[in-house]
Amino acid sequence: MRSVFNRIMKKNIVVLISGNGSNLQSIIDTIKRGKINGEIRAVISNKASAYGLTRAEQVNIPHFVFSRKDYDSNQSMDNAIAQKIDEFNTDLIVLAGYMKILTPEFTQHFQGKILNIHPSLLPKYAGLHTHQRAMEAGDTEHGMSIHFVNEEVDGGPVVLQAKVPIYPDDELDEVIERVREQEHRCYPLVIEWFCSNRLYCIDGKAYLDGKILSKQGYAID
Repeated sequence: MRSVFNRIMKKNIVVLISGNGSNLQSIIDTIKRGKINGEIRAVISNKASAYGLTRAEQVNIPHFVFSRKDYDSNQSMDNAIAQKIDEFNTDLIVLAGYMKILTPEFTQHFQGKILNIHPSLLPKYAGLHTHQRAMEAGDTEHGMSIHFVNEEVDGGPVVLQAKVPIYPDDELDEVIERVREQEHRCYPLVIEWFCSNRLYCIDGKAYLDGKILSKQGYAID
């Protein structure tokens, strides 16, 4: 008898990147192992130099570049990206180090279908330079958050958080690597939840297995 996981139709995923694409790679590898009931249909970058595009090319995933200089506004750029995403009958958009702020019209068009990963324990340290800010504040723990995307930057409902320690003698790179390990571990897990219909977002709230998640989401220490 086939499992419930296999009976669920595979989800179409589009991943947006701006750089190295290490989280993209972890997702590709997890799909290859059969642990995500989905397929990456396309990778989109706003940077032609992003190494993540090479990662996509290596496994024959269609990849596209949308540069801001080619458009007269952020809105027209996002409209073009949205049109491309719609071509793939996309069920889920995964932001994996995508460093351009999305327009409200874009997030509304794909409401409940966009996940983002952010290197802090939201709502602390939205925005950039999160690791350094946590260390400068004297924090003893840091971490990462995975959340649905809405019109507020890093403000959508949190799905999962994972904490890491900050030790007194830590260097910045050590904290960054510690957080990155959790990102690679957790992002594929959350994507699997979505693709197996366990995770969804309704009226600005995240639900897992039919139960509303807290403001901190599902926590992993």
